Amino acid sequence: MDGTVDHTMIRVSDLEESLEWYQTHLAYEEKDRFEGDGFTIVYLGPEEMHEDGALLELTHNEGEDIEIGDAWGHIAVRVPDGELEEHYEQLMDQGVEDYRDPESCDGRYAFIKDPDGHEIEIVKRDPDEGALWSLDHTMIRVEDADEALGFWTRKFEYDEVKRWESDTFANYFVEPSDAAPAAMSVELTYNYDGRSYTQENGWGHLCVRVDDLEEDWEQLQVREAPDYRDPESNDNMYAFTKDPDGHEIELLERDPEADSLFPF
Repeated sequence: MDGTVDHTMIRVSDLEESLEWYQTHLAYEEKDRFEGDGFTIVYLGPEEMHEDGALLELTHNEGEDIEIGDAWGHIAVRVPDGELEEHYEQLMDQGVEDYRDPESCDGRYAFIKDPDGHEIEIVKRDPDEGALWSLDHTMIRVEDADEALGFWTRKFEYDEVKRWESDTFANYFVEPSDAAPAAMSVELTYNYDGRSYTQENGWGHLCVRVDDLEEDWEQLQVREAPDYRDPESNDNMYAFTKDPDGHEIELLERDPEADSLFPF
């Protein structure tokens, strides 16, 4: 299994407003678009994306109101080390809402929000680790850290590459073995107080690349991954499983030579 995170999908209430926001403030460009019956999907990313970099997928369903549940955390985007304050001030000058500035985060990171309230963390990284504003990680909340870590390490052969533990919560970062520096990782956040979380429609899914959709799906079934939407039910174009907390994970066999980023 390849295992590289291909994209993170979030839903938006006003597609044109969201596109303008990401294109203006994060300098994203539209990579591809699919117009369906009552919905539109758009892939976005920095102009100079590494082949192992993750895309941001915006999905808009006509007439759908967006709710942000607390099971969904945030996406994180990269800026060069030493330029966090500079880029945050540029965003403020552009009219982005002041949510959590670098000073309030001890100068280590900052947060902004998009038009639907999706949180975006800004993190400092070495320029060799990906283009400006490229996706660094996606954070989701989990109710059982051991179960969540076991899911990613056993089902997807991910490694725990970093953890940070405080008095009240812990963050665990997982990614495929030998992941490229430009690849996106998954952050699992576990709060010690035993709280539960809600899955609302604003949060969509993570997508993981596979080498062979049918073979890798069968292997996931051997490893007892939930059979949520198998390849056959999706015309053998993609499939979906779920983690123990109900976060959806798409499996996609990416063809780098294809004319479209979509398997349709």
